[in-house]
Amino acid sequence: MSGNLRVEVRWSTYRIEELREAIYSLLEELFPGSVRGLRILVKPNLVAPRRAGLSCTHPAVVRAVCEGLLERGAEVTVGDSPAFGTTQAVARAAGLTRVLADLPVRMVRFTPSRPVKLSCGVTVRLAREALCADLIVNLPRLKAHDQLLITAAVKNLFGCVVGLQKPLLHARLGEKGDLFFRTILEVGELLPVELNILDAIVAMEGRGPTGGRARELGLLLASPNAVALDTALYLALGLSPERVPLWETALRMRLFGARPEEVSLPPDLPDLSDFRLPERLTPVTFHPLRLVRGLIKRLLVAISKG
Repeated sequence: MSGNLRVEVRWSTYRIEELREAIYSLLEELFPGSVRGLRILVKPNLVAPRRAGLSCTHPAVVRAVCEGLLERGAEVTVGDSPAFGTTQAVARAAGLTRVLADLPVRMVRFTPSRPVKLSCGVTVRLAREALCADLIVNLPRLKAHDQLLITAAVKNLFGCVVGLQKPLLHARLGEKGDLFFRTILEVGELLPVELNILDAIVAMEGRGPTGGRARELGLLLASPNAVALDTALYLALGLSPERVPLWETALRMRLFGARPEEVSLPPDLPDLSDFRLPERLTPVTFHPLRLVRGLIKRLLVAISKG
């Protein structure tokens, strides 16, 4: 079934007029139906107050998407569950609160739904705001990742697992084969995602997701399917499944879009093979002492920034 899942490339900067043109073009190409009256959750990547300007989705991208959806009559909310700090604190640090202040958009703090048991056997509590949305527009930022090698569309949806569950899942599942990666992928499959737009205008290479270096690429990559978008990205980076835990697991799960022949690649997909990624991955699991330190740090950040 070659070419079933479409991926689009746009070139842009963060200058609002240029960015708006690129984003509106993607919405028209990949999101052509009526959204009037629909409740749409825009899901950026909000990680932590630390280096939020590089680790989080750029606020200009979020604004351009919100503007495009509002013009078409949608009811728009913006939300995430950061790894450290509150949604409000990280949004302020990233400049998102200021940029959205004049738009009729609600910034929401994710609240947990009832427990959901995944087919891999893991139980999670997903964001009520994500499950109750008519659809989700997923806005990840391209970053190298110490544990997963690279983080993009699929991993950003794991932010719909609310609060402290994420580090606890790291601790519980990290040494159980590919169970942690299956959990991430199954979470993404449960959510009503209709469009994914990857912010790679300025990406993070090196030792991400918060400690890496800025790399200007001028690139937006988009697809209705998160797995397909990530597959196109892996190919542009010159990677093999053996190097990317999420890709290798998606292939084992036979998720549509994980195989290159299932993706319609854009002719102008760039060669990103010189993008710097971690040479070695750190373990997914957290040592108990590291987990406790992380939970304390999360609490202190929430108190100081909330």
